[in-house]
Amino acid sequence: MSVASEEKIIVLDFGAQYVQLIVRKVREQHVYADIRPASTPVREMVGEGLKGLIFSGGPSSVYQEGAPSIDPAIFDAGIPILGICYGHQLMAHVLGGTVSPGSQREYGRTPIEVLEPDLLLANVATGCQTWMSHGDHVTQVHPGFEILATSQNTPVAAMADTKRHLYGVQFHPEVQHTPCGPQILHNFLYKACGCTGTWQAQAFIEETVSELRQRVGKDRVLCGISGGVDSAVTAALLGLAIGDQLTGMFIDHGLLRTGEAEQVTALFRELLGGRFVAINAAERFLQALEGITDPEEKRRIIGETFIRTFEAESAQLGEFKYIAHGTLYPDVIESGGGGTDRIKTHHNVGGLPADMKYENIEPLRRLFKDEVRRIGLELGLPREIVQRQPFPGPGLAVRIIGEVTPERLAMVCGADAIMHEELERAGLTDEIAQSFAVFVGIESVGVMGDERTYAHPVVIRAVSTDDFMTADWARIPHEVLARISSRIVNEVRGVNRVLYDITSKPPATIEWE
Repeated sequence: MSVASEEKIIVLDFGAQYVQLIVRKVREQHVYADIRPASTPVREMVGEGLKGLIFSGGPSSVYQEGAPSIDPAIFDAGIPILGICYGHQLMAHVLGGTVSPGSQREYGRTPIEVLEPDLLLANVATGCQTWMSHGDHVTQVHPGFEILATSQNTPVAAMADTKRHLYGVQFHPEVQHTPCGPQILHNFLYKACGCTGTWQAQAFIEETVSELRQRVGKDRVLCGISGGVDSAVTAALLGLAIGDQLTGMFIDHGLLRTGEAEQVTALFRELLGGRFVAINAAERFLQALEGITDPEEKRRIIGETFIRTFEAESAQLGEFKYIAHGTLYPDVIESGGGGTDRIKTHHNVGGLPADMKYENIEPLRRLFKDEVRRIGLELGLPREIVQRQPFPGPGLAVRIIGEVTPERLAMVCGADAIMHEELERAGLTDEIAQSFAVFVGIESVGVMGDERTYAHPVVIRAVSTDDFMTADWARIPHEVLARISSRIVNEVRGVNRVLYDITSKPPATIEWE
């Protein structure tokens, strides 16, 4: 989608671990934000709608050989800038201030003393806890800057040149461990950048429907339906824009959870009526995956098989110029499309064949999951769709480590169904953002019925998160975990051990592959 008419903040990425959080926290203030590489030329950023820049943190020292830097001309472009951590140090360094190694690293919760509670730190009380994570720090500011705040080990915890609207903070206002962070970002966006808050769900719907209608014209669109909120919102937006020119197609690739194909088919037949088609292609996908163990290759094969299936099945329905996907911003970022390193290729981003006959339509490509949910509610979609747990497009293929076989599918399906039944029984489903079982592709010794077994472990995973870019493992009560484990080893043939994954994201991803 184009956001040319929106107020826009660009976040320059200097290698920050949580750069996506900065974007999300800006959008929570109803201002659109996007990530660009730190090397992006100034001329490519200055344009219609740009209200300000944010320099992210990063792992480098400004004195380190090869450390990312910035064109000094950016500070004379008349654009308000906020530097965070490394971005704060870089601003000081480039403009003639002094950055020095700290005698003591600051890491974790750190209170700051507010010296100048004006503009950037307006309504921020002295003693506010902030999250610090740095070794170097600014020890002397360039003429024109004033020190806004200090901490015990940081002489310049915040600084500003209010005439040029240049600001820097050594701490991380984007993380929840800095409770005054939202206020600081609000001050920067509304006081320094002059934003008015145009990034609203209803505004997005109106603009997107208009753009879709203009782009599609009188052509037809095939929309891939998975049953989740992303594809449902995509279909709903297209339905408003082009009506009967839309056909929704659900492809059962045989890699779904127990009973899911039937649930999705019933639900979308009710929502789309005669514009919905369900295809069973399980045999085609399983054959394509035979002998494949590499997760990136799995994703590529599944992405291509989806497209080839869409092409073959849609040929019986007439001509389609476009195919629509529920691609989200995290999919783009993790696939290396947001200026960051590739983490994993999402089947609908990097897994699509270059020679497919359709043109892509991705109206949600710049949205986070929570934004899509709000838009879904605004569109009047049923809560059972809007609040449905995310499920990867490649399905259980990325929850099976190694080759996908019918036997392994049966194990992970059975374990997954039991886990969800017990979480629902315990009343925990609203507290958990995503939960599932993983087949890990190894065997372990056990004892069942007084006999030695050499069978498979299953890992269960449950996380809590708002944005799916970061996540923490869910604190499921031990008695619930015990019931899940007991049922899985007793009811799922081939499993003799259950493990619980207690790793956050990062360093892990939510899915295992």
